[in-house]
Amino acid sequence: MSVYTVHEPRRNERRRDDALALTSRFEFVRDGFHFWAFLLAPLWMLRHRMWLEVIAYFLVVGAITFGLRRLGIEGAGFWIAFLIALLVGIEASSLRRWKLSRRGFSNLGVVVGDNLEDAERRFFDGWVAEERPAPPPPPSPPVMRPPAAPSNDIIGLFPQPGARP
Repeated sequence: MSVYTVHEPRRNERRRDDALALTSRFEFVRDGFHFWAFLLAPLWMLRHRMWLEVIAYFLVVGAITFGLRRLGIEGAGFWIAFLIALLVGIEASSLRRWKLSRRGFSNLGVVVGDNLEDAERRFFDGWVAEERPAPPPPPSPPVMRPPAAPSNDIIGLFPQPGARP
């Protein structure tokens, strides 16, 4: 099962966006390793419109390449590129969450599902259930008091006064 975080876009106060109309713009971000971000990091970032992240990626790769050439250890370039790609694949969901928070999305919570459709169904089932008012609790039965004990009785496991054993 995959874990998804759910992000809601900022509501426009002037237009009074309807909460139901905003549901089509909710973002579900899967947590975990993203293979395509590992394999094709810049293209994956461009596909998800992560402009700042792709610029930072090219700057970091360029700086590392420059540093390796300057130090004369260009042979380590493959391993450095592999580690950067691995880091991007592992942190891809965090990069998407960071982009969404910059755009004003708020995190609504976490949902678990086998795939994206199951996660959406689970989230919206719970979300709709929260929107409905809860039914009133059933009335409690009247409180019954036990009958009063005679005043000459002894309470407990002791025999009554004057009783034969």
